Amino acid sequence: MSEKRYEEYAYVLDFLPHGRPGGRQSYRAGALVQVIGKEYFTLLEAIAREGVVLEPSQRVYVGKDARNQITYIIGRIGYNELTTTAKTELPTVVEKIVLNRESWFVNFFDTAQAITPRMHALELIPGIGKKYMWQIINERERNSFKSFKDLQQRTNIPDPVKLVAKRVLEELSEESKYRFFTRAT
Repeated sequence: MSEKRYEEYAYVLDFLPHGRPGGRQSYRAGALVQVIGKEYFTLLEAIAREGVVLEPSQRVYVGKDARNQITYIIGRIGYNELTTTAKTELPTVVEKIVLNRESWFVNFFDTAQAITPRMHALELIPGIGKKYMWQIINERERNSFKSFKDLQQRTNIPDPVKLVAKRVLEELSEESKYRFFTRAT
């Protein structure tokens, strides 16, 4: 399996210039940053370079090569380890990632299959029940969806970006046994 499973880019959720207040201290000094990965929605903690100030929603490079803003990736964290600020920023940043990866998520609507004989993957998207599921399946058989707007216009489902973002948040907070968009911590 040669597929890379690490994040290249992430979005800042919280920047703590003096580290975590009253929490565990890293053996490496520097400002603590909580980020969410662009590819797998991986929640990470990292140390920012000295003198670097990062803003919520800012995109940063966290890949294997030389990094400009991040010196060290501490590791993956769970949803419950996020700061209050990070949890507040999370829905907005997840929507931003979903919008930036529109073609990938539209393809999910085009290709999603049944998980069990009684449950379809589409039904696990909040706001999509049997009625919308059948509308999506019938429309995609006629023609692939081109965009979120096309999907919404042809099926009358509520805002697909918000629905997918809600699903990602459920997966991150471990409220679901099935994962389509995130990796387990």
